[in-house]
Amino acid sequence: MILPMSDYYATLGVDRNASADEIKKAYRTLSKELHPDKNKGDAAAEQKFKEVNEAYEALSDPKKKEAYDRFGSTKAAGGGPGGFDFSGFDPSDLGGFSDIFDGFFGGGRRQRRQPDGKEPGADRQVQVTVEMAEAVTGKDMTIRITSLNTCETCDGSGSEKGTELKTCEECQGTGQVVRTAQSFFGTIQQSVICPRCEGAGKIPEKPCSNCSGEGRKQESNDITVTIPPGIDDGQTLRITGKGDAGRRGGRAGDLFVIVRVKQDRRFTRNGENIASEETISMVDAALGTEISVETVHGPVTLKIPAGTQPEQVMRIKGKGMPVLNSSRHGDHYVTVHIEIPKKLSKKEKQLLEEWKK
Repeated sequence: MILPMSDYYATLGVDRNASADEIKKAYRTLSKELHPDKNKGDAAAEQKFKEVNEAYEALSDPKKKEAYDRFGSTKAAGGGPGGFDFSGFDPSDLGGFSDIFDGFFGGGRRQRRQPDGKEPGADRQVQVTVEMAEAVTGKDMTIRITSLNTCETCDGSGSEKGTELKTCEECQGTGQVVRTAQSFFGTIQQSVICPRCEGAGKIPEKPCSNCSGEGRKQESNDITVTIPPGIDDGQTLRITGKGDAGRRGGRAGDLFVIVRVKQDRRFTRNGENIASEETISMVDAALGTEISVETVHGPVTLKIPAGTQPEQVMRIKGKGMPVLNSSRHGDHYVTVHIEIPKKLSKKEKQLLEEWKK
């Protein structure tokens, strides 16, 4: 299953450096457009409305915004002492400060286990690049990743066929050992993963010859990734269970796919909307005309009304980017430039002089 990760800035269609006023303006525009009263029976609009409100709630609160910008989550903005939520605390989340603890305990890792005691596999991350046209239509693409897969010889047990696992003597089957160290904090005790069995609690009587008792082996695999229509540059897709295999039957990690969307020199993208520029003559601007405009969906005829002014912006409704996970589309905005000739023929000058009078 592929799930786009939440990006509050992309949800509101603003840059990560947007000011509070820009964020508020974007929220007001979207909330009016997506309000349930205007979209009765439209489940996609209702879901988008909820996402917009969630994004604004996070980005309009300075503390939550700071936490989101730093950690990708607003949880750190409240719940615990001093405004932080310490549930699920892990010293590895402390960055360089965790090195202090590693120094005390010889680099021992804290145990990260599932409720069944099995160690899950690590997540993997890759980056792919698509054309803007592919971001419009969506596409399936095959990528090759290298990850730890369950050993086929021992089925992940780590033991040679016909042999069994035995209880680890160092941790007595708990998978953890307690270490004590003296520091400027005082006496510190910490449970760390057993270095012998690496948290499994058991070790093979005879290690598997194919994986050397690891139960996993590094291999390259082809993975099909579905790029959904409307994906924006920098957004991340999650493919569950396609990271490293877990140890001793633990669940597999996830694969995170960062999508880069190439720019198209013809267009400028702003969220779900597309902008381009067209140049017409001053005569066409005065009298009106029709021009062909290239959009991400192909050429469209745009009617230029008489009296069009320089830099006037015209909207082509529904010809922008698809809105992610919905049936809606953004709009295409055309800025009209008016060309004034630098040289005129004698006849042209005469006509303009008569017009002037």
